[in-house]
Amino acid sequence: MSPAALVLAADGLVPPAAVAPESTQQAIGYPSLFLLVLIGALVPVVPTGALVSSAAVVAFHQTAPFSMALVFVTASLAAFLGDVALYWLGRRGMTSKNGSRWLEAIRERAPEERLAQAQEKLADHGVAVLVLSRLVPAGRLPVMLACLVAKWPLRRFVRGNLPACLAWAATYQLVGVLGGSLFPEPWEGVLAAIVLTVLISVAPGLWRRVRRTPTG
Repeated sequence: MSPAALVLAADGLVPPAAVAPESTQQAIGYPSLFLLVLIGALVPVVPTGALVSSAAVVAFHQTAPFSMALVFVTASLAAFLGDVALYWLGRRGMTSKNGSRWLEAIRERAPEERLAQAQEKLADHGVAVLVLSRLVPAGRLPVMLACLVAKWPLRRFVRGNLPACLAWAATYQLVGVLGGSLFPEPWEGVLAAIVLTVLISVAPGLWRRVRRTPTG
């Protein structure tokens, strides 16, 4: 059952009998997941991690074979294509006289301090930093900008970004599976997965604020 259908049914807005059959939900759900993750990679305001976790919860409770595998392939492919497209647009902005709104959007979400850290790690560890950047909340864009500043060719970025997207999809899918296994009802697992992914995303920022707070 799709997350939207689960929420509607739980709120009593749609009776259980009116919820679309599993095959119909899959036909709508996978393209929707692909599109939302793709948009989230290009415009980092969509909570893509929560989307993948929620989709994994739904797949966990479905009887159709390969549901989990389809969620993994759909999410990782969409994230990969979105990252590659954003990097390509960023490279065009770097070589353009006036830059581009895509490059400016990356710069806005990559503060100088985070960019300096990303550049240092990129110089020390190379492609491996791309994999970790996808797993660290708010770590993707500073590392991407560091790659752009270092003038990495698109091919080199692609080689590092592919395993990064695979690891990212697997991690958030595991979060969804854990949420789905803890609760008998799919909507409860979806809610738990969303809460957990939100906590994961805000925890690093809160920790940095605590470290900067004067102690006395």
